[in-house]
Parts: sequence; C-alpha cells; structure tokens
Amino acid sequence: MKNIISTILFAICFAPFICEAQQQPHNTQFMYYKLGYNPGFAGSQDAPCVSAIIREQWLGLEGAPSVQAITFNMPIMNQRVGIGANLMRHSIGITTVYDVDLAYAYRLRLGQGMLGIGVQGSVRSFTNDFMETVATQSKTDDTTIPGSNENKFMFNFGTGVYYSSERFYIGLSAPRLLANSIDFNASDNIVSREVQHVYLMTGYTATLSDELKLRPQIMFKYANNAPVDADINLNFLIQDKFVAGLTYRLGGNKESGAGESLDAIFGVQLNQNLLFAFSYDYTLSDIGNFSDGSIEASFHYCIGKLAAGSEFENPRFF
Repeated sequence: MKNIISTILFAICFAPFICEAQQQPHNTQFMYYKLGYNPGFAGSQDAPCVSAIIREQWLGLEGAPSVQAITFNMPIMNQRVGIGANLMRHSIGITTVYDVDLAYAYRLRLGQGMLGIGVQGSVRSFTNDFMETVATQSKTDDTTIPGSNENKFMFNFGTGVYYSSERFYIGLSAPRLLANSIDFNASDNIVSREVQHVYLMTGYTATLSDELKLRPQIMFKYANNAPVDADINLNFLIQDKFVAGLTYRLGGNKESGAGESLDAIFGVQLNQNLLFAFSYDYTLSDIGNFSDGSIEASFHYCIGKLAAGSEFENPRFF
C-alpha cells in the first residue's frame, strides 16, 4: 500500500512537468526566505545575514518532497547595492534538484523606504535516480527504464523588485524567465519545460500596544496554466521577542475545496543577532488521509551589531 501511495504521490507532483503548471516547491516561512523568491531583496537587511531552512512535507509518505536551503545577502557601497546567493536542494520521489542562484540588486531611496531592483543568474541540476524505481517486471526486460542515474544542468536568469520601509514591504518577481527543456531524452521533441513563476508578496506591521504588534502578510504564486495560489499569513509579535501566527494556503484538490493546508508558525529571537522559527502544516487536502502534515524549521543570523531596537522592529526581517 505504501508503494502504491508513493507512486500516486510522485505522479501527482510531477504531472506539472508534463504540462505547464507550478513546478517550484513552496515553503511556509516565505517571509524568512525572500531571497529565494526575489533577487530584489538582496541587501535590504542592514547587515550581512545568513538564513537556513529545512522543510519535510507530507510526513509518513515515501518519496514526499523535502527541501533544504541556505541563503546569504548583504548591502555594499553604502547600502546602494545588495548582493546575495542562494543554494537549495529539493527532492521528490526519484528526482533531486540543486539550485545555485546569485543575485544583484541596485537600491534607491524611495519615500520612507528603499527600492531594490534585482537580477539573478541560476544554475540547476536535475538528477533522476532510476535505481530507486520499483518495476512490475524485471527492469532488464524493459528498455524504457534507464539502468542508472540521469543528470542534466541548465542555466536561467530572473528579475524582481522589492520595496521595504520600517513597517511595510512589497515585492514582485519572476526568478526564472527561460523556458528550458527539462527532458532527459535525446530527441528533438520537447515534452516538458521549465515554467515561468511569478511571485507577489506584501506585508505590514501594525502596533497594537507596547507589548503586541500585528503583521499580516500574503504571497501570491502564479504559473501559466495553473490556478493562482496564495499563502495568507497573520503573525503576532509579542514583546518584540516572540512570534506566533497562522497561515492559510490555497490550493489542494477540487473535491475537498478546503484549501491545501492550515499552518502554525512559532518563532523566538534567541539573542540580538539570531532568530529561530518553526512551523507545522496541517494538510486540508485528501492527501492528509495518508500523511502526518509537514514541518519546517529555519535559523537566521545577522553578522555585526544591529541598529537600536529589536530585530522584529528593524526592517531586516522585511
């Protein structure tokens, strides 16, 4: 039964590679992984910062999506330029993808905040480990199943704009613009391509009292020939040290109509430079009948002395 479920899961998640639909993995803590979506974010924090995120999706399902990512960004040239790098590993079923992104943003003073206009170049590695497949008959009798791993490299580039002030941020980006072929066959007939993804994210911090702040945030995700998707988040910042919130993710399957997941987020500022956050996704779609939800953890460290005030007040986490 487990192998059957895993096969169905693989087919569902990789159906987008056969047509045009969403191909990029999502993460619940998008507000702490902005460089992975938008190169215009580079340099928007007032110090060199490193972020690491680990996500295990649909616990209990063999071959379920797994994501590990680390990012670095910093401002240079008197805050006028931002540079950044992102390394991500994404695995699902027999496929493992490695992304290396390098970002550059030129930053302009605009009103009470800064506008970053960014570009990025990326190299991706796709690997299919056919040794992990299970066939209904001997693999040696089926010449359509490769007997070893297959690997493919490709280059892409993208762009994005990101504006942030002390209380507000908004960003629009398309991280990969080229429709590269992601086929492994040697023929000229292209069956599957990379699909352009567009991300729009925004958030605002409202002060309710000296001890409590409210931060609503939302990220829209769009790919051609796929439904518009969105993560709708509401976080509470407590004593400028703790964060607790909920996210509702659209999507899921048409039969349930309840969305993809309901996510709880908890975070703590461990010291002046270090933030830790954890989230749990309760799956609302039918796949929740076969899994135990999803978990995600992230660490964020900014190097050097920060400006006066807490990290949550500082726009570095915008």
